[in-house]
Amino acid sequence: MNVQEESEESNEIEMKHPIQNLHDARTGEKKGHHTGEKPFTCPQCGKSFINKGNLSGHMQIHNEEKPFTCDHCGKSFKHKSAIRIHQRRHTGEKPFTCPQCGKSFSQKGAFNSHMRIHSEEKPFTCDRCGKCFKWPKSLQIHKLIHSGEKQFDCDQCDKKFFQKSDLKGHIRVHTKGRFKEHQKIHIGLKEYLWSDCGKAFTTAPQLKVHQRIHTGERPYKCSYCEKSFNQLGGLQGHKRIHTGQKPYQCHQCGKRFSHSRTEQIHRKKNCPKLNGMSVQL
Repeated sequence: MNVQEESEESNEIEMKHPIQNLHDARTGEKKGHHTGEKPFTCPQCGKSFINKGNLSGHMQIHNEEKPFTCDHCGKSFKHKSAIRIHQRRHTGEKPFTCPQCGKSFSQKGAFNSHMRIHSEEKPFTCDRCGKCFKWPKSLQIHKLIHSGEKQFDCDQCDKKFFQKSDLKGHIRVHTKGRFKEHQKIHIGLKEYLWSDCGKAFTTAPQLKVHQRIHTGERPYKCSYCEKSFNQLGGLQGHKRIHTGQKPYQCHQCGKRFSHSRTEQIHRKKNCPKLNGMSVQL
């Protein structure tokens, strides 16, 4: 099981087993539930719990024993509830349905994350600038703006990228056959013709993208919302709305932008340090 699957199933297991009130053996008073006290601590990882039952369930995470085996794929699990959640991947069961758009999910965590699309809730806050985000991944990517860190390096040239998806898109330039296609851009050769409208293109991928204008195909779907795009670049630019990423910076005044075109217009018309100057872009 991958980390994401295990995490989602663990979260849903906790939701399925609400915390019970702990009664003091001497006074009969309820503790923990109202006070937030968590007197039962795991000796292996330090995580604390309100009652002994929840601690006992948690301790199974540290044990190697996995007595519950999926009869579809053979994967084993420590909790009976975990295998029930896992089996939805085989049965296609999606019991969590969005009341606003009808989209269904097999995991409670994925459903909760989806519901933020329809709400204004942004529970993840940047501790550097105070900007809020709907998803933890968006915050993680946003924080790279403050550090300036581009952790994804191309091993064939000196370019660096904030996101792995941007690096993957870039690497296609270097793959076999694509470099020759790329060179045609510089010599102006356009040998790929679309007969329906007569337009010609330098590379086959350019022609394929153009065809989508006629077919209406939009294969690139945003993982944060319901929008889709006919080009990867369009999706990547759109995602910055969700992440707050602004990778393009004016080197004169320091202002940052989410799109290169916006930064170019800024330098040409709005940059205070270039006001009245002729700037060639």
